[in-house]
Amino acid sequence: MNDTHYAHGLGNDLKRPDWPGIRLAELDRVLSRFPCAGRPQNILWHSPRPFSAAAEVKTTCVTLFVKRHHHRVRSIADLAEEHRFISHLRQKDFPVVNILTSENGETSVVDDIWVYEVQEAGRGLDLYRNNFSWTAFACSAHAFSAGRTLAKFHEAAKTFQAPSRQTKLLVANYNIFGSADPIQSLRTDLVERPALARFLEARSWEKDLNEYLIGPYHQHAYDALRNEPPLWTHGDWHGSNLLWSSSGDTGHVTTVLDFGLSDRTFALFDLCTAIERNLISWLDAGRGIEPVCDFDQLDALLAGYGSISFLSSEMLYKISALLPLVHADFALSEIEYFSGILMNDVDALVAYERYLLGHAIWFRQTEGKKLIYHLNTFADGRHEASK
Repeated sequence: MNDTHYAHGLGNDLKRPDWPGIRLAELDRVLSRFPCAGRPQNILWHSPRPFSAAAEVKTTCVTLFVKRHHHRVRSIADLAEEHRFISHLRQKDFPVVNILTSENGETSVVDDIWVYEVQEAGRGLDLYRNNFSWTAFACSAHAFSAGRTLAKFHEAAKTFQAPSRQTKLLVANYNIFGSADPIQSLRTDLVERPALARFLEARSWEKDLNEYLIGPYHQHAYDALRNEPPLWTHGDWHGSNLLWSSSGDTGHVTTVLDFGLSDRTFALFDLCTAIERNLISWLDAGRGIEPVCDFDQLDALLAGYGSISFLSSEMLYKISALLPLVHADFALSEIEYFSGILMNDVDALVAYERYLLGHAIWFRQTEGKKLIYHLNTFADGRHEASK
């Protein structure tokens, strides 16, 4: 295949990837350290996703998915945390991929400045593999299946006991904005996050966070969610991280992929993330169009989740409280990645203005208010029905 490939940017456009594409020569060297991998024959596809380089590879034995990280983004220890989670889910018969083990018994290997993980191809169709983040499902049936599978995922994750991720880089959690004092929590974090501190120092970040995120939303969300039971969650429940039985209305999820953003949060955090990632057309903002929520798919996603794990009126109220803040900790992490790892303050500023602040601001505008109203009306109806 052509060695030139493109990656997803922060908007609607493709760009040259931040990381060099995986090549056969390096695969020959790396896969030789995985006894069950076979010899690489052909690269079938380069993933357009940011943050790492990844490729689907045909070998003499099997089709594999190989992911390569810069050592400053992920270490062997970092990857072992998420691989232990995946292993637990497999033991619970939840449909995840098989992670290959190296000759030394590790689930990843280091080669020069890179850290590689290798997994078998998952079962199902990769229907959304080229879709940008923040794009909706193909149909409401897929939204229903995604919600149903997420609830099953949370059931399987309940018995996984592990502390929070050691890294703060590119993981999805609610540690800062879920604390009693987010400004103080972030100040404390910045001591060990110099790249993020450098970027924020040039901006009135405390004023911005207080005006756009903390003042309008934090106290309500904190009061509603402070006692949620902890749970390891996926952190990036999007159609592109799911494999499917078919593209039509009968299609359902067959495999769950990509636990790179996973961390210890709570179930409603994952459900809110699924809504935020899939059902709001954030990319429209880059075209000067106000983003909208797909309410049919929202109702289908919630119905799918509720078909396995009942969503009470109280839980629905909590979802509406959390949604304006669910993206915020990861947005800070993304800013740190762009500014500190890639030395790209242009994209860091986009993440700050359009993602960290812009997504929160949207919930105070017409379409965002419609979404909160829709959820609260749904909760009101469920509350009345329970009387």
